[in-house]
Amino acid sequence: MEEQNNKNLILAMVLSAAVMLVWFIFFPPPEPPAPTVATEQSTTEPAVGTTSPATTDTAAAQAQDEVAPVPEAPRLTIDTPKLKGSISLLGARIDDLSLKGYRETLDPGAEVVRLLSPAGEDLPYFALFGWTPGTGLDPADVPGPMTEWQVAGGTTLSLDQPVTLVWTNAKGLTFTREIAVDADYLFTVTDRVVNGSAADVTLQPYGLIARQGLPKLQNIFVVHEGAIQRADGELTETDYADLTEFEVVPTEGMPAQVTEATTDGWVGFTDHYWMTTLIPEQGQPYRQVLRFDPNRNEYLADIRPAAISLAAGAETTSTLRLFAGAKEWATIRAYENEGGIPGFLDSIDWGWFYFLTKPIFAVLHWLNVHIGNMGLAIIALTFFLKFLVLPLAYKSYVSMARMKELQPEMEALKERAGDDRQKLQREMMQLYKDKKVNPAAGCLPILIQIPIFFALYKVIFVTIELRHAPFFGWLRDLSAPDPSSLYNFFGLLPWDAPVQGSVLHLIFIGILPILLGITMWLQQKLNPAPTDPVQASIFAWMPWVFMFMLGGFASGLVVYWITNNTITFMQQYLIMWSHGKRPDIFGNIREAKAARVAAKTSPKEPTPPAPTPRTSAPKKGKK
Repeated sequence: MEEQNNKNLILAMVLSAAVMLVWFIFFPPPEPPAPTVATEQSTTEPAVGTTSPATTDTAAAQAQDEVAPVPEAPRLTIDTPKLKGSISLLGARIDDLSLKGYRETLDPGAEVVRLLSPAGEDLPYFALFGWTPGTGLDPADVPGPMTEWQVAGGTTLSLDQPVTLVWTNAKGLTFTREIAVDADYLFTVTDRVVNGSAADVTLQPYGLIARQGLPKLQNIFVVHEGAIQRADGELTETDYADLTEFEVVPTEGMPAQVTEATTDGWVGFTDHYWMTTLIPEQGQPYRQVLRFDPNRNEYLADIRPAAISLAAGAETTSTLRLFAGAKEWATIRAYENEGGIPGFLDSIDWGWFYFLTKPIFAVLHWLNVHIGNMGLAIIALTFFLKFLVLPLAYKSYVSMARMKELQPEMEALKERAGDDRQKLQREMMQLYKDKKVNPAAGCLPILIQIPIFFALYKVIFVTIELRHAPFFGWLRDLSAPDPSSLYNFFGLLPWDAPVQGSVLHLIFIGILPILLGITMWLQQKLNPAPTDPVQASIFAWMPWVFMFMLGGFASGLVVYWITNNTITFMQQYLIMWSHGKRPDIFGNIREAKAARVAAKTSPKEPTPPAPTPRTSAPKKGKK
């Protein structure tokens, strides 16, 4: 019976390892697409408004702006509790933005994260807004990316202090733009157009995010990096490599994907932790366009509301919003629930197990807010999850304990059955049925952990709340592997630990992986070692295999696994004790050691000699 329990445990552990290996095999890190060689300098401006307003069924191509370096222009300062940067008056583009609350690394004096950068710098990334001309207007009659706006109010964009810009064309149309920003990461761009001419005109507003050159990707296979969009309730994620493979749309003049939306949505680009997204007025029809310009190696995301017909002397208003910042769960959730942006929380890549990752992170966030330490919050979350599955785990542990009580009867069955294995199996199944014991129940406690493990793995790698989140002591970033190492004896020796991701780092593991191996090993010792030498060998090596496998995982995940092992050990110990079988941990350790020594010292049975081939004397032939 002990052997059956050990088989169940080994099976569950092997399945756990197999699932993780299959995950890595079938979901490897994506290879970044080869960068397209741009035919122009990176200082050039992206082509904007390649289609005329949707006033006809077939949108005619609009002439692109002349490719030229962007000249210097006056700037307005952006200064809020979370953001700093500037707005260029050339095109009124938001092209210089840094996140005050986040730094590139944990090193002292590390630079703050810079999200947006202007043309002329490495990998330009910016947002701009404008108008596309329709009936009665030429391209020079509407503000575009090369239009220099004049300041009409405010010099610094800050909380509750918007800036106002103005531009008037030669035909008498006046464009007024107000840019406001909230306490987090949401810009509101409101354009007002007054038709002071004597003719009716048609024009179409647009918002555009331009990203020139392939950004530096994290290449973490559980995190989407690329274009992200929602249209009429449907979420779509597109990798940068897939953007380059779009079919050429004649009206756009380049590879593109055009999506017509009628009720809600948003579109933009997302990185591991940061995102820029354009949000139109919800409940009104608009067009989303994702484009790739191969000649200039540019990725573009457009929002194009419906074209507007403006009578002489009339005026109109258009409002677009821009999210540019960190993908903080609480902030994005507030924008969805209170800001009227449906499905915005799905901009965080929750993955296939979203039905687990979303509630798990919600609980983890709540615990972190009240405890004030993400590592302790993970430990508390582990206790909470173990409590939720306690009834099923208790039933499984009780079944295992009852199977131990059946051991004498099982031994008697083996003696009666002898070599008749079918009879033994038949009588064993009948015994299980009579005693109401499930021999496979021992697998459940470990198998239950597999989806929870992957959901927590996703949460730790995807959510920004785990980024640079400290625990205690040397654990300053729970989203990164344990930085301690046997190589320098955990910092006591005067040389640096191996670089994370290197082979030496995988071999010379840290303190947390070692604790993980010890807790798994102790959990095994609740039961005697299997009598089968093959099973015993697998059983003995499994904790140390897992120790090295998980050594390169995020330290927050290893903290969860250590806590889970400890709780499981305590549960099994108490349940076995309550059923009159107090586990003899040290006795099991001594027995396992004695068995290994006996296996090494016992003489091997001599190999029987090969049978001598029988030969017969040749018969004498008749003369």
